[in-house]
Amino acid sequence: MDTAYNDALAFVLRWEGGFVDDPQDHGGRTMKGVTQSVYDAWRASQAKPAADVKGISNDEIAFIYSNNYWKKALCNVLQSHIDLVQFDTAVNMGPVRAVKMLQQAVGVGVDGAFGAETQKACDACNPEDTVARYCSIREALYRKFAQAPGQDRFLVGWMNRLNALRGEAGVPGFKKRGSSEADFGDTDHIERVPDISPDDSIEKW
Repeated sequence: MDTAYNDALAFVLRWEGGFVDDPQDHGGRTMKGVTQSVYDAWRASQAKPAADVKGISNDEIAFIYSNNYWKKALCNVLQSHIDLVQFDTAVNMGPVRAVKMLQQAVGVGVDGAFGAETQKACDACNPEDTVARYCSIREALYRKFAQAPGQDRFLVGWMNRLNALRGEAGVPGFKKRGSSEADFGDTDHIERVPDISPDDSIEKW
């Protein structure tokens, strides 16, 4: 694993918490951000028997995050800081939604397909401006999703994570926090937002 991925993973895991089994959380039974369904699929792909996600190993976590989020959301071909924001968004809001948000931030067609046009725009963009726009798009979505029944209690945690991400990615006016400063707000974890299909808008809950 490269340094950029390891650093991004360290940030993400700070905000994913430990074991969560909250009936109001759309992610379901989760350990360090890996849901039971994702873990089941990975174990099956490795020809391993099913197991409780609560016992997932650190190596399994690193492998799953790399393949399911870092590479799937094309973080490995992005400029520094944009890669971190894309990765954290893919983990918390889904890889397809993350690609669409990135496309919106760099001003290309929003179709969820990371092709040559998206790559060209990402290579040519100003990272600081792109990260700031991207995070503003993400904030607007959080505020919309918080209006769904039972979801308003997650808004403080969502915003704490996003503002910490802004600080980590160097957005002016936001402080870079220490590793012990993860604040989940009114709950004991940060809720996952369900991913979307390529045909859905980024605003779909």
